[in-house]
Amino acid sequence: MPLTPFSKQQLLPQEEKLEVARHKSELFIGIPKETSYQERRICLTPDAVNSLVSHGHRVLMESGAGESASYSDKEYSDAGAEITQDPKKVFGCPMILKVEPPTSAEIEIINPNTIIISAIQLKTRKKEYFEKLAKKKITAFAFEFIKDDDGSYPAVKSLSEIAGTASILIAAELMINNQFGKGLLFGNITGVAPTDVVIIGAGTVGEFAAKTALGLGANVKVFDNSITKLRRLQNNLKHPIFTSTIQPKGLLKALRRCDVAIGAMRGQNRTPVVVTETMVEHMKKGAVIVDVSIDTGGCFETSEITTHEKPTFIKNNVIHYCVPNIPSRYSKTASLSISNILTPYLIQIAEDGGVESAIRCNRGLKNGLYFYHGILTNKAIGDWFDLPNSDINLIVF
Repeated sequence: MPLTPFSKQQLLPQEEKLEVARHKSELFIGIPKETSYQERRICLTPDAVNSLVSHGHRVLMESGAGESASYSDKEYSDAGAEITQDPKKVFGCPMILKVEPPTSAEIEIINPNTIIISAIQLKTRKKEYFEKLAKKKITAFAFEFIKDDDGSYPAVKSLSEIAGTASILIAAELMINNQFGKGLLFGNITGVAPTDVVIIGAGTVGEFAAKTALGLGANVKVFDNSITKLRRLQNNLKHPIFTSTIQPKGLLKALRRCDVAIGAMRGQNRTPVVVTETMVEHMKKGAVIVDVSIDTGGCFETSEITTHEKPTFIKNNVIHYCVPNIPSRYSKTASLSISNILTPYLIQIAEDGGVESAIRCNRGLKNGLYFYHGILTNKAIGDWFDLPNSDINLIVF
């Protein structure tokens, strides 16, 4: 019987697709004590360490690394971590977890080809930092660059949530300041006019500041130049509030009446100054400014960087709180948040058989990579510091 065209196609040899087996790897993670000024957070909680150890991984910690986040060496030891007094042993581990980027002195004692997972804080880096990483052939991830499946940045979002909520709680403390505060309770008491809050910026910081202020019974006004952000904030709050684009006349009117002003703007390079000193001069005596944007320059012209030890100053009869890195003030909450984000990625890296396999399988993790065996793979960093860079997709595929 002659073969038909259809039967001829059936007789053609077909490719067989074989599943590539993933070989689980064991991680050896070092967690040094944070030495950067005002940094009190830690990357992994004792529960996270316990989870990693139960998966067959090792965690070596410098003694006292968790103290500023209210975690003792004993808690980590009971969770399965190894504790050492020698920071050189910790920095000798194949993988290092830090909140702050390693200092130049720390990079010197890191072994070549080490994997580093930390924040990068791009605006505080210098060209020499990246050149030292390249010389050591370091593979480095910035956890603020790691993306979720929905395209968001989980570490940035989580810490912004903390900063937004904290900004209102800080303002509530400052309003009862005995020396200069107005002695106002932040809330809506029967027969008493509610507190007026102006929030400049409708991102995650602004949204969580608004949620907290509304929860305490305040009147809230939010300003932003993005209608899309304002609409999203309104939808997320599920509560009708005053929103407006940033118009000097309207903003000045709101600032003159408010008790608290929150700076929650973000810019590509530097936060734009949207509140001039003249506007601040028109604010009520004893009003409070919390400029969360001070990390990137601040959106109030009168803002100056302060510290956790001396967080406020008074200018034009207005209390200013301009501490960068507000989440570090709530070190345990921030540490829990960072730990919850990083732990699943660490377990996934091991399950995939190491960093090379993990970045092939996980685009979000790949997005956090900025150095691969000493090769700069982040174009934005390369352009910023005039450094040669390569596309990671051309190196690992």
